[in-house]
Amino acid sequence: MKSATTSGELRAHNRVRLLRAVHDCAATRTRSQLTRDLNLARGTASVLVAGLAEDALLHEEPASGHARGRPTQVPGPHPLGPLALAADVREDAWELAACELGGRVTVLEVRPHDGTPEGALASLGRAVAGHLSRRVVGVGVALAGPVRHDGLVDIAHLGWRSVDVPRLLGLGSADVPHGLGPDQVAVGNDTALAALAEARRGRLRGVRVGLHLHVDFDLGGVLVVDGRPLAGASGVGAEFGHMPLGGGDRPCACGATGCWGQEVGANALLRHVGLAYGGGRGRRQAEEVLATSREAVEAGARALGLGVAALVNAHDPEVVTLSGLGAEFWERAGGALMESCGPALMAIRRERPPRIEAGALGWRGALLGAMESVFDAFLTPEGLERWRETRPDQGADTPESRNVTHYTL
Repeated sequence: MKSATTSGELRAHNRVRLLRAVHDCAATRTRSQLTRDLNLARGTASVLVAGLAEDALLHEEPASGHARGRPTQVPGPHPLGPLALAADVREDAWELAACELGGRVTVLEVRPHDGTPEGALASLGRAVAGHLSRRVVGVGVALAGPVRHDGLVDIAHLGWRSVDVPRLLGLGSADVPHGLGPDQVAVGNDTALAALAEARRGRLRGVRVGLHLHVDFDLGGVLVVDGRPLAGASGVGAEFGHMPLGGGDRPCACGATGCWGQEVGANALLRHVGLAYGGGRGRRQAEEVLATSREAVEAGARALGLGVAALVNAHDPEVVTLSGLGAEFWERAGGALMESCGPALMAIRRERPPRIEAGALGWRGALLGAMESVFDAFLTPEGLERWRETRPDQGADTPESRNVTHYTL
């Protein structure tokens, strides 16, 4: 954001700062605390809050536990305020949620799909279109593969090659009520988005250099610097799962040989016990292997630890966080992971090794990262001005709330 030079620009700048602070603290800090955090005058903060409330962006509630005197107010999301729709597209199913400013999430739909681009994305696009309203300021989509800046995704083990995600979602069609512009649809890699969420709301918050690894059917990883996952020149950087880090020599569907992701994840668990694997099938069987085969779990943990050591040697992170099945490997076979990781570290790394721990957000990281990508685009002077011009004036335009699950992080 450029520096404010006029009173109007300063006001717009402070509106964004205040909303960002409310969002980042999960709407838990009082107006007085936010005023101090942002170094605002009390009168300025009062004017900003009043204006944001008038624009249906903030709503204040008394702080819980307040006993005497004037009630302490906590700014939070307005009941008619902006919503981000967030989707996590895994290899065998997708999950769609509506997210408020501050991070409160309402799960709208969870559906299996057949593993094809059309079966996964066209069905998701129809579901998203059914939940669009004037309150929706954008859609964020997390996918289990490298995503280029133009929204093209490759998921090698599903056979996806240069799949045009925005086109298949079809959200800009004139036939879609409240359709979204191209700049309101954010598409990203699930690991990178999970890392973004950990940097905003989890174990990587305040960490200058961190490494995040997400394990599902195979493995993804990304380096996080100053709270931002490093995407690379075209958006597909840090494909750590396709580096020869696990000690194997199997061919990978990506075209390389010996990819780390061949040795760690649900596919590797299934292969270890002789079950069929591939194509995004077998999640339930992999969970059973995880719970019953100590040998398979320890083999995966050792391969995970070997690759972690190589990346620590290369990048010198302060913290390594694990999500998805990575957290399960750490919990169930952390000793085997460290037995593999420790000797592979350089001596200078072993003297002060980084912390290795499960992420704070579990399987929800990618979904929450997709939410963050939408609010990052919205929380700008331009995004707030567009909201003022188009905001709803009644409560009818709200995503369908039947059969939903609420949780807050």
